[in-house]
Amino acid sequence: MYQPDALDLSLLRALQLDGRAPFSRIANVLGVSDQTIARRYRRLRTEARLRVLGMADHTRLGRTNWIVRLRCNPDAAEQLADALARRPDTSYIGLMSGGTEVMCAMKPRSRQDRDDLLLERLPKTRRVTSVDACCVLHQFYGGPFGRLNKIDALDPAQEAALRPQPPGNAAETALLDRLDEELLELLRKDGRTTGTDLATATGQTETVVKRRLRALRRAGVLYFDIEYDLEPFGHGTEAVLWLRVDPTRLRSAGQLLAGHREVRFAAVVSGEANVVVSVLCRTPEELFAYLADRVGSIRGVRAVETVPTLRQVKALTYEPRR
Repeated sequence: MYQPDALDLSLLRALQLDGRAPFSRIANVLGVSDQTIARRYRRLRTEARLRVLGMADHTRLGRTNWIVRLRCNPDAAEQLADALARRPDTSYIGLMSGGTEVMCAMKPRSRQDRDDLLLERLPKTRRVTSVDACCVLHQFYGGPFGRLNKIDALDPAQEAALRPQPPGNAAETALLDRLDEELLELLRKDGRTTGTDLATATGQTETVVKRRLRALRRAGVLYFDIEYDLEPFGHGTEAVLWLRVDPTRLRSAGQLLAGHREVRFAAVVSGEANVVVSVLCRTPEELFAYLADRVGSIRGVRAVETVPTLRQVKALTYEPRR
């Protein structure tokens, strides 16, 4: 069985920092040869199904994200999850709760797209028994801040050498044109698509493409993330926590959760359960210890619903099961 080592983790972290960084620059920072990085990258692609993806930060575009819980008959869950996973406006799909619940992170581009899915399509879907849609009000962790930020695979000097220039003013809403949208769609499928291929696909020159990519990154719209199988890295237990937190403690609780090593997403949402957290642990026993010792000690947390993830259908992209 494939066993990743410290260099593999360092390479993953480097790619999450800058998914388009040349292998030569990564190799120089990590103190190995270009050939070693290229070989490790190919092995991670094969053995851990690594993918480098260019992602759009919807908060920079003035768009609202939603988390939808769909309860349905057990025989309908997988078909529903697969259908949702094929949509370009979903970024996470999980089969939960013994196969009777599908959880979906939705990023609609417009109010019309949101209403079409939440008010028309889902309520009328056969064998769906309930739809609970929560608006993401404030995100404490997730998006550009991935789990690998917390594993210390790189030392501070290596991080500084690989980290791109930080984006500009987050208060400004970015406006995209057709070329921007085309580039984001291409990079969402493969973040390391070459400048030549991007230029060919969009009918632009490489100079124009490179200038647009720099602008998108400088605006904070474009960031890079990685997708890979978790089990080879020892993480076999995923769960979503729905917390009820006193309103006066929402900010402090969210900030504490964001700092936990187990947390890969944490946000305040609308609804009775007003904080949602995605956690990743090695074993069920480790999840229990996290709930009892870490979550249980946070002031203001009144109740926790723990929903195990049976199968992740989609993380950032979707590949049908063979």
